[in-house]
Amino acid sequence: MIVGVLTEPAGENRVSLLPEQVESLIKKKVEVWVQAGAGNSSFSKDEAYQAKGAKTGSRQEILKTADLILSINPATDEDLNSLKQAAVILGIYQPLFNYSIVNNWARKGITVFSMDMIPRTTRAQSMDVLSSQANIAGYKAVLEGANLFPRYFPMLMTAAGSIPPAKILILGAGVAGLQAIATARRLGAVVEVFDTRQAVKEEVMSLGAKFIEVEGAADASKAGGYAVEQTAEYQKKQQEKIGEAIAKADIVITTAQIPGKKAPLLISSAMLDQMKNGSIVIDLAAATGGNTEQTKNNDTVQYNGVTIVGNSNLPSTMPFDASRMYGKNVLNFLALMIDKEGQLNLNFEDDLVKGTCMAHGGQLTNERVKALAEQKTGTAG
Repeated sequence: MIVGVLTEPAGENRVSLLPEQVESLIKKKVEVWVQAGAGNSSFSKDEAYQAKGAKTGSRQEILKTADLILSINPATDEDLNSLKQAAVILGIYQPLFNYSIVNNWARKGITVFSMDMIPRTTRAQSMDVLSSQANIAGYKAVLEGANLFPRYFPMLMTAAGSIPPAKILILGAGVAGLQAIATARRLGAVVEVFDTRQAVKEEVMSLGAKFIEVEGAADASKAGGYAVEQTAEYQKKQQEKIGEAIAKADIVITTAQIPGKKAPLLISSAMLDQMKNGSIVIDLAAATGGNTEQTKNNDTVQYNGVTIVGNSNLPSTMPFDASRMYGKNVLNFLALMIDKEGQLNLNFEDDLVKGTCMAHGGQLTNERVKALAEQKTGTAG
């Protein structure tokens, strides 16, 4: 079997596999081809891949030759037309939003695995790309806020007077939120955290942050770390509590997302109006609409003295470690699909393989994606 690693589009600095991870596949009797320059933005030169046993080639060569294509971002239509027959592609495709794209791939007979859809079970933890990349996003969100913030993070006692610590509000205590708490505390900030899940209170407090409680939340214990939709009564109480905290905050980091739906609106323009001049909002939910009314994905907006950063791809700003963690997730997943002879074995009896597969045999295989595509087109995928 031949595995091909493609160069990502402009603005994406990660790569699916680093050289040392390529070596792991080659030891399993898998041939690996890497597009020339694919690892440049992740500080991995072609020579490093070649030293580990990989071949380098053009994009067209890899598309026409590889049995399995690794591309974090969706391939282009031009790429798809060049794919080897019955090829398999694997990446992070957000199929609950890009269901039309995935449906098109299915119709072309392409087998699609989307790593962001892997069932979030104990066995899948080592393959959970959402968690590994969210960890980096939470860390970088705090650093981004610190770079933009016009004051110190820690409390300082100086001959020129005392400087109070920065006050940070984090909305959502999933993987990204928890890493943001830890990073902000290491930098000396005072941190408050809001999350609808009462179960995370202890973990938040163990990191040195204050947990903001709002009674009456819907159970989110089975949502895999995501937010769930709440009642109108709860949302009203939530808005009041968040509004109070936002008025005091210097930096707000928002992380709330709901799979397959628009991100919940947590911060209204009226709330932004109450923030201090020079305050910062880092919105990690920008890709799905954002948690504020003013967020624009992949853009920084100035609103009434508040800087709102809508960056949905912060992991790309730390490309080496982001690629290393993602690549390890991919290797652990591929171990379920590569036999002892180095051949691809799509074992759909395995719940992780089945759950991550979005399209196979000319059909959409994920029921949620299929339902969305049928609603869009009025026909079966």
